[in-house]
Amino acid sequence: MDEEGAHKAPADEADAFLDGRLKLLQPKRGHRAGTDALLLAAAAPRDFAGFALDVGAGVGAAGLALALTRPAARIGLLELDPDTAALARENVALNRLSDRGRVFEADLLSPRARRGAGLVDEAAQLVVTNPPFHDPGRARLSPDAAKRRAHAMPAGGTESLVDWLAASLALVEPGGSIVLIHRPEALPAIFEALGGRAGAIVVLPIYPRDGAAAIRVLVRAKKGSRAPVSLAPGLVLHEGMSFTKTAEAIHRGAAAIEW
Repeated sequence: MDEEGAHKAPADEADAFLDGRLKLLQPKRGHRAGTDALLLAAAAPRDFAGFALDVGAGVGAAGLALALTRPAARIGLLELDPDTAALARENVALNRLSDRGRVFEADLLSPRARRGAGLVDEAAQLVVTNPPFHDPGRARLSPDAAKRRAHAMPAGGTESLVDWLAASLALVEPGGSIVLIHRPEALPAIFEALGGRAGAIVVLPIYPRDGAAAIRVLVRAKKGSRAPVSLAPGLVLHEGMSFTKTAEAIHRGAAAIEW
């Protein structure tokens, strides 16, 4: 779902999202943002006001969409790749969010690197993250280095996802929230990562169309909570060849996901 929902502009222009309100400079080759990022932004609380950190931000799609649809939010974009982080900085300026947005160029998994970039633990009231989906030990990966970094964890097995989410939670203040999007098969590793660290976990399935199996899950959790897990009503993306009314409104930035 990376490219779905975006208007593909010529190479010398930015791609447009949210009915043109969000402009994104993206690499001509490699990973390109789209529906997953917009779903992640829409999953944040409708009235969020505080510091939200987009972890593994890429060019900033989710974090910038969140900022544009929640005017009281401040956003940070945490990205490791220098070229991608440079595009994220350009996108912050392009969308006139320099007064509310900042890019942190650092390795999420290194506390020292995070601090060196100016990002302290427990700084965010909300973390949103779209972790790399692929296990490098099992998936056939792109020869493009940037796309490979965006799509695959640095090491194989569930440990990488557990480490990613543990580091993400370290950046959330006590009582704050984390929201992530992933594939349904990642749920056991997600529960492992959140166990003992966060509760009030809510899982929301994303279906490509009515009657089909879920292709994504949104997961929300509250740091330090001991409340039980719950399952939210799912979101269906397509009806026939078009988006459902709800999915279309999310892509336009006119609706948040109520869960």
